[in-house]
Amino acid sequence: MARSPVNLKSLDVNALLALRSEIDVRLAEKRRELEKELSRLGYDRPSASSAPGVKRRGTVKGTKVAPKFRGPAGDTWAGRGAQPRWLTALLKEGRKLEEFAIDKAGTRRKSKKAGRKAK
Repeated sequence: MARSPVNLKSLDVNALLALRSEIDVRLAEKRRELEKELSRLGYDRPSASSAPGVKRRGTVKGTKVAPKFRGPAGDTWAGRGAQPRWLTALLKEGRKLEEFAIDKAGTRRKSKKAGRKAK
């Protein structure tokens, strides 16, 4: 099926377009053959989200998180990303990170089942 090399510079626009469509058809045939072979071997076709060049958003990116640390001036930090300047300065003074932790135990609601008494 090998052809002699084609001099692309000598072809006019219509001939180049015809060659391009011929190439597209051949590539589509080859793709179908390869997909059949992969499915025969037990591999499924990859989804569009896992295709190369497609960026997926992380599951955590952009979601709000409750603050875990509070400074003396009321500034808060969720514990993600770089440490805020207020916290860095206080830690350099010798304070401990645990001093600024927000206690979550008092804010947790009891479930309805836990509040019911057995009769």
